[in-house]
Amino acid sequence: MKLAFYIARRYLVSKKSVNVINIISGVSVAGVCTGTLALVIVLSVMNGISQLIATNFSSFDPDLKITPVEGKSFLTTDPEFDQVKQLPEVASFTETIEENALLFYNEREYPATVKGVPDRYDQIIGLDSTFITEGNFILNSPPHRFAVVGQGIAWYLSLGVAFTDPVSFYAPKKGKTSRLNLNDAFIQDHLFASGIFSVHQEVDSKYILVPFDFARDLFQMETRVSSVEIQLKGTANIKEVQKKIKNILGSSFEVKDQYEQHELIYKVMKSEKWYIVLILGFILVIASFNILSSLSMLIIDKKQDVAILQSMGAETKLIRQIFMVEGWLISVAGALAGIVLGVILVWLQTEFELLKLPGAEGTYIMSAYPVQLQIPDLFIIFFLVAGIGFLASWYPVRYISGKYLVFNQE
Repeated sequence: MKLAFYIARRYLVSKKSVNVINIISGVSVAGVCTGTLALVIVLSVMNGISQLIATNFSSFDPDLKITPVEGKSFLTTDPEFDQVKQLPEVASFTETIEENALLFYNEREYPATVKGVPDRYDQIIGLDSTFITEGNFILNSPPHRFAVVGQGIAWYLSLGVAFTDPVSFYAPKKGKTSRLNLNDAFIQDHLFASGIFSVHQEVDSKYILVPFDFARDLFQMETRVSSVEIQLKGTANIKEVQKKIKNILGSSFEVKDQYEQHELIYKVMKSEKWYIVLILGFILVIASFNILSSLSMLIIDKKQDVAILQSMGAETKLIRQIFMVEGWLISVAGALAGIVLGVILVWLQTEFELLKLPGAEGTYIMSAYPVQLQIPDLFIIFFLVAGIGFLASWYPVRYISGKYLVFNQE
């Protein structure tokens, strides 16, 4: 194998008798390099977007969230919840209320999820000021109460914090109500907006944050809550604490970490990433047809060398190994060049933000396309390209070379 590698390496860099073979070999390397470069860049962008979404969600979602398996609400007066509060890893234990309500503002209406939270909820979950696009995070300023509105809801309602009209909330009354008078079928209340937040499109167009007592009265929850949100201390292991809480609460409650709270979104993003790998892999297969052409012409060009090697006692296996390694070297050279160029471009994008996001400055959380390089992706790309190169080399070596080997043996 060492001899086959040495000869194949000489064939790769040496001048051929027909100049077009050198050109086709160069095109083969360039094609593989371009496909590999595209894989590195696209996967890095996908990783960057996934990381950005995960970071934004983590700014709004708790480390762990407790919800009932059945029903929409539960009591936290059971002694099991006291045990959860007393766990040394728990930094905060926050009761919240989440229910759907119909919002009215002037002549516009919008169905939203009203989330009742404590006054200092922004500090509990670490929602810093960069996510407040307008106004401030204020829920209670006696004698007034306020709402903090998601940017998507504010846009749809044409709502601004400087406007003088309140947002009206409508929630259905529980129990028997009169169908003749719709006003008796709903509980109505209103709040002024103190701020508008922007975390992620899904969150911004869904949630409006209100004082906990306001939500309890609006939805007639009395002493019940919709969920308990738990923030852990920095050194805590989320999976271990999640297991502890599940053991304490039993099978009646679900305890979800941040990824499980948005399981569908993360699964979709992961699926999209591997679909892209599959699509670009097919492009690499097409680009690797140049390797087939290059090897086919190289075999024809080197038939005299093959005859000399055979006369010196070289077996058919060695001859085929030489051309197989030649095709593999073309793939590896293109793969390494593409990976190096891809890493350089990703670094340049990270450091200098070469490719900006379209639109006015300040419109998005980031001004440039986010990228993140992951080492496992580079290994996957390399082995994928090397594997495709091996398959692209197999056909000309197995069939075309056989014809000339037999001819020379005769």
